[in-house]
Amino acid sequence: QVQLVESGGGLMQAGGSLRLSCAASGSIFSINAMGWYRQVPGSQRELVATITSSGSTNYADSVKGRFTISRENAKNTVYLQMNSLKPEDTAVYYCNADVRRSIHSASVRSWGQGTQVTVSS
Repeated sequence: QVQLVESGGGLMQAGGSLRLSCAASGSIFSINAMGWYRQVPGSQRELVATITSSGSTNYADSVKGRFTISRENAKNTVYLQMNSLKPEDTAVYYCNADVRRSIHSASVRSWGQGTQVTVSS
């Protein structure tokens, strides 16, 4: 079993910064892509950013230039540095990881429990 635990959410004023962390643990052989999504009540979960095991990144247009995704492969951890926060960034942020549990297994996506980010105007 694989667990993803997020931390770093909270309340911040517009224009401020927050850094989210997500650590994966458990039965892990390797991790391919990792990513961050967010969701507001009544809406679908949306992509924020992804990063491959080699470091290639992808961002939603709404966060380009403000958010930076990074990872530490040795720690099975992914980060999301969020700068110039806006009230519309308010959401529950979820991390995910595409995990292989053995050399023989396919990659399976696991999700964290989510962390609340609230940006006040």
